[in-house]
Amino acid sequence: MAQDKHFDAAGPIERRTIEVIPDAERHGTPRSQFTLWFGANMQITAIVDGALAVVFGADALWAIIGLLVGNILGGIVMALHSAQGPRLGLPQMISSRAQFGVFGAVVPLLLVVVMYLGFAATGTVLAGQAVNKILHIDDTTVGILIFGALTAVVAVTGYRLIHVIGRIATVVGIVGFTYLGVRLCTEYDVSAFVGVKPFDMVTFVLAISLGAGWQLTFGPYVADYSRYLPRSTSDRTTFLATFAGSVLGSQWSMTFGALVAAVAGKAFLGNQVGFIGGLAGPAVLAFLIYLVIVVGKLTVNCLNAYGGFMSMLTSVSAFTGQSRATPVARAAYIVGFTAVSMVIAIGASADFLGNFKNFVLTLLMVFTPWSAINLIDYYLISRERIDIPALYDPQGRYGRWNSTALVCYALGIAAQIPFLAQQLYTGPLTEKLGGADISWIVGIVFTAAIYYPWARRTSNPPDRMIYPAATMPDPASV
Repeated sequence: MAQDKHFDAAGPIERRTIEVIPDAERHGTPRSQFTLWFGANMQITAIVDGALAVVFGADALWAIIGLLVGNILGGIVMALHSAQGPRLGLPQMISSRAQFGVFGAVVPLLLVVVMYLGFAATGTVLAGQAVNKILHIDDTTVGILIFGALTAVVAVTGYRLIHVIGRIATVVGIVGFTYLGVRLCTEYDVSAFVGVKPFDMVTFVLAISLGAGWQLTFGPYVADYSRYLPRSTSDRTTFLATFAGSVLGSQWSMTFGALVAAVAGKAFLGNQVGFIGGLAGPAVLAFLIYLVIVVGKLTVNCLNAYGGFMSMLTSVSAFTGQSRATPVARAAYIVGFTAVSMVIAIGASADFLGNFKNFVLTLLMVFTPWSAINLIDYYLISRERIDIPALYDPQGRYGRWNSTALVCYALGIAAQIPFLAQQLYTGPLTEKLGGADISWIVGIVFTAAIYYPWARRTSNPPDRMIYPAATMPDPASV
C-alpha cells in the first residue's frame, strides 16, 4: 500500500477537499470500497426502506425479489460512478462540470444538498432513538443532539476515519444482523407470512423502485471515496468492489426489514428501533444491538455530512474560483450542515414511513436524469478523457453553462411527471398502469435517448486525459 504522505504530514484530519488527489497521496485497495459500502448499508434506515414495500401492500416474498432487482439495477449505476474515482481523483460533483458546465453543475448540486439533508435527518431520527435507549433517556432531542455531535466529529476528521468506522460497521453489522435474523425466525413462524399474497405488479414495482432509489442516491458522492485509490486501480475492480458491498449490504438489511414488517405489523411500524431492541432479547443484548444501530447509522450519516460539505463547497467554488477550503472553513461547513439536519430531525413529522417513501421516490425523479447524463458522457462520449484543469475554469473547455445537458436534465425530469405515483400527485399515465410508479425508468431511458445524439454533436472532449501539472501521473499509469 502506498504511504499516504499528505495525511502523515498533516495529522489524522483530512485536508484535501475538491481538488485533484495527487498520485503521491493515493492509497488503499478496492477492498476498502467493499467494506465502506457494505457497512453503510447494514443499518436501520435500509431496514425501514425494505419494510416499506410490505407496509404498502406487497407480499414479503415478492417484496424481497423486487428489492433485489432494484438493488442490482441501481447498484450497477452507482458502481459505474464509483469507477470514475481512481482515474479522475475528483469528487463526483466536480467531475459533473464536464457535462453541465462550471456554473451549470450547481443546478443538480442544490438538489444533492437537499438529498443529503433529508437522509441525514431521517437517519438522525432513528439513531437518536437508539442513543436514547442506550442512555435510558426519554427526551428524543437529547439522542438527536448526541448522535449529531458524533457525526460532525467523524465527518470533520474525514476520509480515513470514515473508512475505519465503515470497517467496524461491517463487522458489527454482520454479527448483529445475523443474530437478529436468527431471533426473528425463532420468535415468529416466518414461513407463515411469506408467499401468502398473490403477485401484485404495483407493489412489486414499488419494491423495485425502493431498491433502485436507495442505490441511485449514492451516485452523486460515491466517487468521493474511490478518488484516493491509486490511479492504476482498474475500473472493473473498483466497480465490482463497490457494487458487491453496496448491493449485498442493502439487500441483507432490506430483506430483514421486509420480513420484520410482515411478521410484526403495527408493532414494528410504530416503534422501529424499539421493536428491534426488543427482538434482541435480554437487556444486555438489546444494548449491544442499539450500539450496532448507532455504528451503522454513524457510517452513512458521515457520508451524508461529508458529501453535503463537498457539494456546498463545489457550488461556492464555481463562483469564487477556489479549489480548496481551510480546515476551519471545512469544519464550519460540516458543523453547519449537521446542525441543520438535527433541526429537521427534531421537527420530523409523525408520519415517518409515508414521508420517507415519498422522499426516496422523489429523489429518484431528480437523480436518474443526472446519472444518465454523467455516465453517458463519461463512458460513451468523452470516453474517460477529461480536461481536469478546465473543470475549475469558467472560461475553459466546459464553459459556464452547458445548455445541452441542462435542457436534457430538465426534460428528463419533466418526462417523469405523468408516471409519478406520489402522495401529493399521481400522474395520468400512472393510473392507466394500475398505479405502478415507473417514472425513474422513464427518466433514465428518455434522458439517455435525447442526450446521447445531441451531446455527440455538441461536446468537445480532449483527445486524452489532461491533468493539472502538479498532479501529473507517471505516463505508464495512464
